[in-house]
Amino acid sequence: MKEVYFKKKEVIVREGSRNTNLYLIKKGIWRAHYLKDGIDTTIWFASEGEAAFSIWGYADNSYSQISIEVMSDSIAYCISGAKLNELYSTSVGLANLGRRLMEHQLLTTENWLISAGSPKAKERYLTLIKETPELLQYVPLKYIASYLWITPQSLSRIRAEIKK
Repeated sequence: MKEVYFKKKEVIVREGSRNTNLYLIKKGIWRAHYLKDGIDTTIWFASEGEAAFSIWGYADNSYSQISIEVMSDSIAYCISGAKLNELYSTSVGLANLGRRLMEHQLLTTENWLISAGSPKAKERYLTLIKETPELLQYVPLKYIASYLWITPQSLSRIRAEIKK
C-alpha cells in the first residue's frame, strides 16, 4: 500500500468516474455522497481505521455512483483493486482479511439502514455522535442532516432540544 495525503475538500472519487482503489484511513474524515435532482445526499462517513472505496469501481471496475470527499486533512493507505486481488490470490490469510473487511462494511451499512427505520431522528443523531463524535468537529451540519435523512432545520431543532 502507498501512503497518500489529501487536503480538506479534495474529491477522491468523483461520481461518474472510475476509481478501483481501496483506501484505509490513517487520519481524517471522509464522506460519500451523490447528487439526485440537485439534492446532495450523504450516504456514509469514514474515519480513522476504516476503509473507504467506491464499490462500483472496486468490485466491478465500473463508473462510480458516488463521490468521496475529504472533510479534514487526511492520510490514508491506498491500494488498487487489481493489486489487492493479486495479493488475495497469493494468500488465504489476506483473502480472509479482505472478506472480513467486506463483511464489516456490509454489517455497518445494514445496521445504518435498519436504524433509518427508527421513527426518531433524534435517536439516530444521538447514536451518530456517540459512535463518531469527531464528525461534529469536521463535518458541516448540512451533511450530517443529509446523512440522517432530515433537513438542516430539523437537525438544528434536535440539537437545541438536546442542549436544554
